[in-house]
Amino acid sequence: MIHWCGTGLSAIPGLRRLIEGGHDVTVWNRTVEKAQDAVGDLTDRIEAFDMDALTEKLAPGDIVISMLPGEHHVPLARLCIESKAHFVSSSYISPEMRALDQQAREEGVALVNEVGLDPGIDHLMAHWLVDDYVASPVYHHDNTVSFHSYCGGVPKEPNAFRYKFSWSPLGVLKALRSPSQSIRHFSTLQIARPWDAISTYTAPLPQPEIFEVYPNRDSLPFMAEYRFDPTWKVKDFVRGTLRLNGWAEAWKDVFAEIETLEGEAGDDRLKEMSDQLWHDNAYAEGEPDRVVLCVSLEAEKDGVPVYRKTYVLDAWGDVRGNAMARLVSVPVALAVEAIANREIAVGVHAAPTDPKLVHRWLDQVQHLSQHCRVVDHLKR
Repeated sequence: MIHWCGTGLSAIPGLRRLIEGGHDVTVWNRTVEKAQDAVGDLTDRIEAFDMDALTEKLAPGDIVISMLPGEHHVPLARLCIESKAHFVSSSYISPEMRALDQQAREEGVALVNEVGLDPGIDHLMAHWLVDDYVASPVYHHDNTVSFHSYCGGVPKEPNAFRYKFSWSPLGVLKALRSPSQSIRHFSTLQIARPWDAISTYTAPLPQPEIFEVYPNRDSLPFMAEYRFDPTWKVKDFVRGTLRLNGWAEAWKDVFAEIETLEGEAGDDRLKEMSDQLWHDNAYAEGEPDRVVLCVSLEAEKDGVPVYRKTYVLDAWGDVRGNAMARLVSVPVALAVEAIANREIAVGVHAAPTDPKLVHRWLDQVQHLSQHCRVVDHLKR
């Protein structure tokens, strides 16, 4: 039995894929009517989300998907361990989730996270590039290596604010208050606020396009996740966020106010700002969104590039619906299917590193986007 919890905008394509694929799915949502609007044409197995009610129905071997707000992930994962069920979410692995690894292994269950877009598809692209580089004739242990991963949801039709919201802006505003850590020119770069490290990036699309980018969260743990040899000479390693050119100028007043906010009053003001931004800059019904993701790996020998490839994706809303929703939720569904097929080991994991799954999932991503390919910069 699959228990899909949460039917917000980013959940629907993956959920519908599982139901249409004939999987045994129960849908849980805080508002039953919203879930009925989303998937009621496919199923009547819709329940009001409640931890006690879910506990009663959960059986060993079941799979729970959390597309709920982040505070629900760890409690649901703990419930899965107790019930000998598996767990999937698209969110980053928190320290509290990571701490459940040993218990999950002991109970024989998989707790799979970071299988959405970013994190998720970006991980798959990174694994593909690292495997490709290590298997290439130019690989050498003494090469200097640089890695960049930039992802962003942007409006397909640019507006004056250079951004539009598919859901509450509060998460975006909170992220702007978070510090980041990356590697630039062989040194650790620590940034208190994203606007202190905005740079430009030319995405290698069919028509090259300039974006603004900034480092996001702590990039450093992902060197191990992407199986970088600890002895490699790493010049740059950055996981970051991509925005339309002109975004920093359009948001300068937002940055200035965020920097002044503190304590409970600051949190209240952040909520007010979120409500106003939602009113002013939400996507209209049927308006297409856009997602751009570029993951690059470069190696140099004696200062000369010997390997430089970028896995690039460009997707936008179409008759299938919202691009962000497709790219977040379909990989979640792929993870559910992989767990059901016993292709993912027990314990706490991010997106798979197994080349068989990496290639299979990236093949699916091809169908979710309008443009997805590997660019070999040394052969262009």
